Amino acid sequence: MDTTSSHREIPMKCDECGGENPVIHLTEVEDNETRTLHLCAECAEARGVHGTPVPENFLLAGVLAQIEGSGTKVNPGPGSEGSGSGRCDFCGLTIRGFKESGRLGCPHCWSTFEGQLRPLLHRVQGAVQHVGKVYLPPDPSASEREKRLEGLRRKLDRAVDLEDFERAAELRDQIRSIRKAAT
Repeated sequence: MDTTSSHREIPMKCDECGGENPVIHLTEVEDNETRTLHLCAECAEARGVHGTPVPENFLLAGVLAQIEGSGTKVNPGPGSEGSGSGRCDFCGLTIRGFKESGRLGCPHCWSTFEGQLRPLLHRVQGAVQHVGKVYLPPDPSASEREKRLEGLRRKLDRAVDLEDFERAAELRDQIRSIRKAAT
């Protein structure tokens, strides 16, 4: 299994000053808009943002090594004897391979190594279930408004074709009114 990346990494720059190697990666959520800022230490300090910088080459493998060294017990999961010899039947990844790379080989690895992964995920993320973003359903009135505008545009085109300019002006004003109300 090849774990090398096929894309060339582009050096990241600080979003504030343009300097090299930002050390703070801040995600701001405001009015359901998400924005990620990459800040160097100086710009982060100027914004009052403090935190433990995450190394550019951070891998889960480092966290695993810390857990192993701390005496934290990790329960072996199905397909594992707990000695690092468990193997995914689908891709062949071993728990030892996961600990070295910090990456699972395939979706089936979760089933194979679940016993080891659950406590680890709980410790690293504070939960074992990914919640993700919550998306708002589309506004039904917006699609109704678009249908109405489409109908008015067709009527406007027809009125212009028939040279009924008074009717065309009325339709144009209705379209403007609906657009203005939508903003």
